[in-house]
Amino acid sequence: MKLAEALQERADINRNIQQLKNRLQNNVLVQEGEKTAEEPEKLKQELDAAVARLTYLIARINLTNSQMKVNGEPLTELIAKKDTLSLKIQAYKEIVSVASQTAYRARNTEIKIKPAITVTEWQEQIDNMARELRLLDNKLQESNWNIDLME
Repeated sequence: MKLAEALQERADINRNIQQLKNRLQNNVLVQEGEKTAEEPEKLKQELDAAVARLTYLIARINLTNSQMKVNGEPLTELIAKKDTLSLKIQAYKEIVSVASQTAYRARNTEIKIKPAITVTEWQEQIDNMARELRLLDNKLQESNWNIDLME
């Protein structure tokens, strides 16, 4: 199995676990004399099996990410760079959004609000980081389809 396939399966299992939790919650209480729409014990078994498979996949994915390198860099470092770069881009975007707001004045005697940063420079930095993020993500995606999941 390729790492990318394991990552896809992990995402599917996470969605399935959420659905099973919801189904269980909908079937743990029943009016006296009535039956539940689904058997809670069967749902519990499905949930337990899904969690066990998820545990296995997470361990294998983490092992693979910590052992494999792309261009001399461990996958875990590339993933950390991607995550933190995304966080930084989002923070910069929020700051630029606030700085881009214009305050209209009814009279010239009212207080004028102006940005304390150069919005165009910040936006240029955002664009450069977004380009870097795309290239990093492409590298990760490519490696995920070329690397076998470690057993």
